[in-house]
Amino acid sequence: MPFPATNPALERALLAREYTEPTAVQAAVLEAEPERDLLVSAQTGSGKTVAYGLAFASTLLGDAEKFERAGPPLALVVAPTRELAMQVHRELSWLYEQTGARVVSCVGGMDARFEQRALAAGCHIVVGTPGRLKDHIERGQLNLSAMRVVVLDEADEMLDLGFRDDLEFILGAAPSERRTLLFSATIAHDIAALARRFQKNAVRIDTLVRHQAHADIEYRAVRMQAHETEAALINVLRFYEARSVLVFCATREAVRRLHASLEQRGFAAVALSGELSQNDRTNALQSLRDGRARVCVATDVAARGLDLPDLGLVIHADLPTGKETLLHRSGRTGRAGRKGVCVLLVPHPKRRRAEALLMSANLQCSWSGPPSADEIRALDQERLLADPVLTEKASGEDAVLARKLLEGRSAEDIAAALIRMHRAKLPAPAELFDSQPQGAVTAAHAARPERAPKVRAELGATSWFRISIGKQNNADPKWLLPLICRVGEVTKSEIGAIRVFDRETKFEIVEAAAARFAAAVDRSTEQEFRISPAGAAPPPKAFTPRGPMVPRKDAAGDRGPKKFGRKRAG
Repeated sequence: MPFPATNPALERALLAREYTEPTAVQAAVLEAEPERDLLVSAQTGSGKTVAYGLAFASTLLGDAEKFERAGPPLALVVAPTRELAMQVHRELSWLYEQTGARVVSCVGGMDARFEQRALAAGCHIVVGTPGRLKDHIERGQLNLSAMRVVVLDEADEMLDLGFRDDLEFILGAAPSERRTLLFSATIAHDIAALARRFQKNAVRIDTLVRHQAHADIEYRAVRMQAHETEAALINVLRFYEARSVLVFCATREAVRRLHASLEQRGFAAVALSGELSQNDRTNALQSLRDGRARVCVATDVAARGLDLPDLGLVIHADLPTGKETLLHRSGRTGRAGRKGVCVLLVPHPKRRRAEALLMSANLQCSWSGPPSADEIRALDQERLLADPVLTEKASGEDAVLARKLLEGRSAEDIAAALIRMHRAKLPAPAELFDSQPQGAVTAAHAARPERAPKVRAELGATSWFRISIGKQNNADPKWLLPLICRVGEVTKSEIGAIRVFDRETKFEIVEAAAARFAAAVDRSTEQEFRISPAGAAPPPKAFTPRGPMVPRKDAAGDRGPKKFGRKRAG
């Protein structure tokens, strides 16, 4: 459906940007009763900025198409992060361009004196982060006396980041006769409490479809060995060849390490984390937008609010800490009707955690091993054959040079040179294997509510290894099994019998995984025990008949099992 009637100046701006149909949240906001407070929950990437920009147009402009001379600001938008605030500033600037609006940003990390001069010169809309806005208000540089609208964007994130006191200060400093528009991904108890305190008779709008995954995002989980994160990431990047990619890491140190590794391998990559200055963060995002960089390695500072139009791929190099982080990270792609892919890199020891995370978010995810080098080379051939450079008509200068090349070389030699030049620009894929044996049943693939069978299949040929932990160390197969899996980077289905002796334990590894297991053990830094080949299989345990069991008496003369602790006197 077309956009509902709004201010003519804003309608022209929407048409110039080819906005022909409103998103669900935009339509719902425009259909709400005018001049009312709004409490809105909507999916990330649903067009919230344009929604509230349209919603408060009548409050700021009335029937006019142009603003009067700028003075104290009429509207204030508060956002949790610098990146989101700068993005909102850009969105409102083009939306209100034909109204003559002056939009000023006030965010941490930028020159506060420049912001002070911009505020003193007069403006119509201010966009900022809570801390910087509070600072300007306390210094008397931000005058809220003419404020007609206050917008809290990503309110749940601001509360999560500890900005409650700043928000309450800002809302308390604004005139009581104003509109308050509160936008949040979820309306939890603390958000509802904030709304009750600072909103008046608000209209509740919920455009979220509960228990339904984002339809425009395809989720994929890639099994891998714990030490192969970088190699698996390289192959995923090479397999998808998305125009722009966002790679999430858990820590700033991981961002630094991975960013350096990608640059060394020939990727045009930038980094984004909280330790960078605002200028560095802005330049990194601009490089991604204009195509100078293809990959952005970031912490969760980029999980909310970023709108990168051509972002086709999100990769979780480190698993998210929870469902909300997973959804917000992934929501950077698949925005505004575009399709996107989200890939989780899952080391074997974190397999169950990843499955639980996906289940809690109610996401359908396909599991596979990392893309193989052969698959990537096959795709490279297809992409080269489909490259527009082979179908574009040659200019006069190019045609002359082509004839000169053909004079001394065959067409096959020139084509081979073109292939070499094409391959030289591409980082080489890594040779990886799928850590999941063929045909194995896992929690991700097993039908529910049926459980995977507990009967172990025939292992076939095996190799025996020993670990320097035995009965004297209270060795038990129940805790030795996950220990062997972790150190040797194998799955439970690749381990056979486990036999515990006094000073050591011997166990089977399937022959197909034995070399890989031994290599992983050599790389291990464990010092509390040793694992080494055991040679031949240990002899089976001899059966020794036991005599009749006689109940044992403890020191107090009681019969039965020994109880720990003492009975307190009195």
